[in-house]
Amino acid sequence: MRINLDINGEIRELDVEPRTSLLDCLRDHVGLTGAHTGCEHGVCGACTVLFDGVAVRSCLMFAPQAEGSKITTIEGVTPGPGEMSVIQDAFCETHGMQCGYCTPAMVLVAHALLIDNPNPSRDDIVDAISGNICRCTGYAQIIDAIALAAERLRGANRPVELTK
Repeated sequence: MRINLDINGEIRELDVEPRTSLLDCLRDHVGLTGAHTGCEHGVCGACTVLFDGVAVRSCLMFAPQAEGSKITTIEGVTPGPGEMSVIQDAFCETHGMQCGYCTPAMVLVAHALLIDNPNPSRDDIVDAISGNICRCTGYAQIIDAIALAAERLRGANRPVELTK
């Protein structure tokens, strides 16, 4: 079936099987590999993308369900080519990643959180990332990264790079 998806601000016309997951569509049809295949059951969070500004598991959605909505992948959060978002920079600075497998999803969850709550408490951050599994960091640096990004975004007196 032919579908039109708004991915990172660009409309893509794609031919997919109706049963194609959004994750497989992004990776195999569009070439955006930042959303990772993990459990394929919606448990690990590695496949997280933003769907109209909300963090969702792309392995649990069919690609045709995304028609008419805005999809943002990790490839779409940078301010420009070769640049990092404030959140990505905070992850680097606080060592909020090790192997990097969960990092794109964690960054997107942080974006969604900071759009809705620019001043999250530690508990808010823990709650926001609770659906995403990280086997390397122990989460402390991820929490620190999100708190640092929130602080920097508030100090910059400008909105998070993404909008709903």
